[in-house]
Amino acid sequence: MKNYTITPSTTSHEGIMKFEANYFITQHISYEFANIEEAKISPLAQQLFHLPFVKQVFLAQNFVAINKYDIVEWNDVKNEVAEQIQAYLNSGEPVIKAEVTTKKKMPVTIYAESTPNPSVQKFVANKKLVLQTVEYKNIDDAVDAPLPTALFNFPFVKEVFLDDNYVSITKYDRVEWEEISTEIREFLRDYLEQGKDVVLEVTNQAETAIGQENVTSKEIDVTHLDHVSQQIVSIIEEYVKPAVASDGGNIQFQEYDPETKKVSVILQGACSGCPSSTFTLKNGIENMLKEMLPGKVSSVDAING
Repeated sequence: MKNYTITPSTTSHEGIMKFEANYFITQHISYEFANIEEAKISPLAQQLFHLPFVKQVFLAQNFVAINKYDIVEWNDVKNEVAEQIQAYLNSGEPVIKAEVTTKKKMPVTIYAESTPNPSVQKFVANKKLVLQTVEYKNIDDAVDAPLPTALFNFPFVKEVFLDDNYVSITKYDRVEWEEISTEIREFLRDYLEQGKDVVLEVTNQAETAIGQENVTSKEIDVTHLDHVSQQIVSIIEEYVKPAVASDGGNIQFQEYDPETKKVSVILQGACSGCPSSTFTLKNGIENMLKEMLPGKVSSVDAING
């Protein structure tokens, strides 16, 4: 059974607060309600409108956003609202009535991007696909992932990597991207427009991923790491991951040996097996860590995920 947790976060709009969930709460569909009457398809939104300061309610894939009247400040009520949303979601009651979700169809756009790895292409959607990075090396790994399973049915798909709003696909060398890119893009668009599951709950909650090598959490628990390892993780998260993600890949801290001062990282997606990854490690990440942590890092070794 899902155990929802809700985290309030501010937005660029002073009156709007986001309440982010650790699971998807709608299937690739967003809703906006201006009053309790409009919200009749959503029991959760109707409940929120009973709060006197709620002006508008927005439901998206993994968050609820509320626009408030000026009669209260968010600092005074955000925790109470978060608890109310969390309690509702954990009650098992529907967010959107089932008969409505079957009739909805979300327009989806997909565009393809090349990556530094000639075997990998990145397909970017206009909607969030997963809450955590996840990589599948074969169809057996994808038992809890309907979209990757469907992609593996294409004979030219070798590996599948997902993060946030994109899919990175590794192909076999016997075909060229110009022969298959359009077919994959159209398949992904049609699949997502139908509101089908991308992955099941295995990628939505870190504790369900224990023992499964194909799942990587976006946030690493650093509480058990030594001080230098914590610094390395922080540098990777802040300076390295965004650039790597833009190329359709992911980098994850593996371990740090205080005796040899060697750092091990795992490369995933477009970075795994990429011809330029060694150069990137030696001339980018390794030099960065040596410069930012003088005397604490001797080298960086990569493990292909």
